[in-house]
Amino acid sequence: MTTLRAGGRTWVGLAVLVLPMLLIAIDGMVLLFALPAITEELSPTGTQQLWMLDIYSLMIAGLLITMSSLGDRIGRRRLLLVGAVGFAGASVLGALATAPWMLILSRALLGVAGSTIMPSTLSLIRNMFLDRGQRRTAMAVWAAMAAAGAAGGPIVGGWVIEHLSWHVAFLMNIPVMIVLLALAPIFVPESRNPEPGPIDVVSIVLSLAGMITLVYGIKTLAEQKHVPAALVCLVTGLLLVALFVRRQLRRETPMIDVRLFRVRAFSGAVTTDLVSVLAMIGSLFALTQYLQLVVGLSAIESALWLLPQAAVSAVAGFIAAALVRRIPASVLVAAGILVTAAGFSMLLGLTPGSGAAPVAIALCLVGLGAGVGMTLTNDIIMSSVRGEHAGQAAAISETAYEMGTALGTAIFGSILMAFYRGDVAGAAGLALPAGSADAAGETLAAALAIAADLGGSAGQALAALATGAFTDALAWTGGIGAVLLLGTAIFSGITLRGVSAHADLTEIEH
Repeated sequence: MTTLRAGGRTWVGLAVLVLPMLLIAIDGMVLLFALPAITEELSPTGTQQLWMLDIYSLMIAGLLITMSSLGDRIGRRRLLLVGAVGFAGASVLGALATAPWMLILSRALLGVAGSTIMPSTLSLIRNMFLDRGQRRTAMAVWAAMAAAGAAGGPIVGGWVIEHLSWHVAFLMNIPVMIVLLALAPIFVPESRNPEPGPIDVVSIVLSLAGMITLVYGIKTLAEQKHVPAALVCLVTGLLLVALFVRRQLRRETPMIDVRLFRVRAFSGAVTTDLVSVLAMIGSLFALTQYLQLVVGLSAIESALWLLPQAAVSAVAGFIAAALVRRIPASVLVAAGILVTAAGFSMLLGLTPGSGAAPVAIALCLVGLGAGVGMTLTNDIIMSSVRGEHAGQAAAISETAYEMGTALGTAIFGSILMAFYRGDVAGAAGLALPAGSADAAGETLAAALAIAADLGGSAGQALAALATGAFTDALAWTGGIGAVLLLGTAIFSGITLRGVSAHADLTEIEH
């Protein structure tokens, strides 16, 4: 059977679809650079600052499943356009914010709009590119834009904040959304599930409450504050997600067909994606601190050292799309993860005097491996379902990404700080002022601030101890990440064995 190959109009539609993904990836990083200026102008409390940062990802994680189900019903392009209007409106609200609560509300609304855009783009690509080879190339373009946005976000955000204002950082979203609203109706065809089944309010509530509670628990646990409350959220979230899954298994037309996970290739691809994202986020979380606090680079200088990783990751997707025609997908995915593991293992030799170059090389390996692996796993996930069920596959794929992000920060951040605090315990022998040793053990930034206040030989000794402890902790984190990825490479090689590179998977029955 010959599938209909996409023409030039469809490729223009793809260019339109990747615009919002590029913007969302940038938007997720910009606030980190805007926060100092926002804090100076709006004077938020510490709790309000945390909500400004976290509410965006919490709303996306909680609403992905619900919004993908809504797109199946009303049309994925229509949902995308509604999301674009919402994103633009929320951006205006953020730019005009005069109080912390207004900015928190804006970020929450941006998260709601983002949750409509992310699964819509993937599911629309699934239905626009019926030829498996073309779809794989389209997925590589989509992944490349996400990588470019993640790497470009710090640079764009830093420049805007430094030369203009944090208000402009919100307003730069609007032109992109206007272009999307103008061109999507022309170049992006509508698609929906012709038989979506009845709306299940109980499932919507369970998925929303379960995912938000679970991700919030993970994030709070990563900060190692309010641990009892974080554990309660974690357990509650897991229970609600379990109830959601149980309900989906019992319904004739579920919001999400969790039986997809019974298919070896599908579950293998989703799990591989989750662990790969977990590892990448974990590495960036630690390495950006190393570049700024140990090497001594500015935020923008650090971001520039991250650009090679984004470029390598983007190119790797296209390499994977070409190689998979001759090499089995399971081999390529496993090889990609092994390359990522090699990047992590490079951290074992890191010292405070290593500089930025080894970090850039390690991250290039991480980007190369992840670009190959995740391009193919995304293709496998979206090719595992028929076109009418693309929204479900997109929701699962994006949820795995969000969970990987939250877990990466929590797990690797906790490992890093556990090793760091263990080593900085030696600061008690430096004859520091009362309480300084404990404060230095909280974070590297705190230790360096105390060292600067102390000055002299005591300050130098504390700074050397803290940077050495952090670098050692980073090396341990890299080693653990490499071992984790090694296991993932074996897992993916087994679960993805036999996946065809040329035809959609046909083993799933709905």
